[in-house]
Amino acid sequence: MTLLIPFLPVYVRQLGVSDDAGVLFWSGVAYAATFLTAALTAPLWGSLGDRYGRKSMLIRASLGMSVAMSLIGLAQSVWQLVVLRLLVGLLGGYSSASTILVAADSPVERRGWGLGVLSSGIMAGSIVGPLLGGLLPQVIGIRLTFLLTGALIFLAFLATALLVTEDRPRAAGLALTRAGDADGPRARDLRGRGIGVLLLTGSMVMFATMSVEPLVTEYVALLDGAAHATVWAGVVMSLGALGAIVSAPFVGRLADRHGPRRVIVGCLLAAAACLVVQGLVDGVGQLAAARLLMGVSLGGLMPAVTAALRACAPPGRVGRLLGWSVSAQYVGDVTGPVLGGLAAGVLGMRSVFAATAVVLLAAALLHAVPAMRVRTASARV
Repeated sequence: MTLLIPFLPVYVRQLGVSDDAGVLFWSGVAYAATFLTAALTAPLWGSLGDRYGRKSMLIRASLGMSVAMSLIGLAQSVWQLVVLRLLVGLLGGYSSASTILVAADSPVERRGWGLGVLSSGIMAGSIVGPLLGGLLPQVIGIRLTFLLTGALIFLAFLATALLVTEDRPRAAGLALTRAGDADGPRARDLRGRGIGVLLLTGSMVMFATMSVEPLVTEYVALLDGAAHATVWAGVVMSLGALGAIVSAPFVGRLADRHGPRRVIVGCLLAAAACLVVQGLVDGVGQLAAARLLMGVSLGGLMPAVTAALRACAPPGRVGRLLGWSVSAQYVGDVTGPVLGGLAAGVLGMRSVFAATAVVLLAAALLHAVPAMRVRTASARV
């Protein structure tokens, strides 16, 4: 799914958009379109996974994405590109479905580690994706690259259907849903507040990170010229994913041992600092180093958020709650590229990095301030 990022602006130009501001805007819209429909449908797929099994959701998502990504290679206008990207979000959601499966079925004491390992696997694909996205269009063309992507996702469909197993009984969700309704009002209120903060945090994180993703190719061209911008953009984005792969299991273990709140705050502060640095660099090498460090900062962040949400989930409603979590993240995925593209066209690309750093700092405060209040109250007692 990350394979198209380096050449998406180039494809938008091929579909008839000529001015630079228009390319930035339509690249953001096309990139965000998938997350819009995914945000609307994720709670539905999560609820269906609770009832009928989560493996079935993986099969549905992989087959749907295979068809939709292949069709993108046949687009004839930027509007068709946007519509087909909407279709990808409607039919897809493989990584979110796999996250729900791992979060729901992992032992509590190893949940953070398991989600971290899964995140590393997803990020491994994010490394290969931008690299291939930077190289393949120059070898076989953009349209054939989309068709190849559809074929690769179809292989994931076959592997899921044949190799993935699920031990959880399908009927258990209905009984456990009734059990979850037995919680008292105070327990539901406290749990609801924590869930709200975590959902908002996920949305803010994805808004901040996705605001700059579609701009990387143009930013690399600004720093180093347009001759090999797609290749270097692929390298830069892959380094960020490499940092996440290295850090995710380690940070997941820290969350298991010390609780997710400290991990979340620390990762948010480090990522904000890396965003500030990215806006100040004057060379591709410096940008690559900053992206690598940002990947290290973000690697365990969303697994920690997911583990905390899983701990708050009522019995039998794990898939539904994590589906809402996916929707909240997709809200950030939708608004981030669009607003980032608009801001870059009006204020310049460097300003986007500073603004998104502020968003991450605000997210850190959402978790740090309640913890400070608890410590202050304890000291007074």
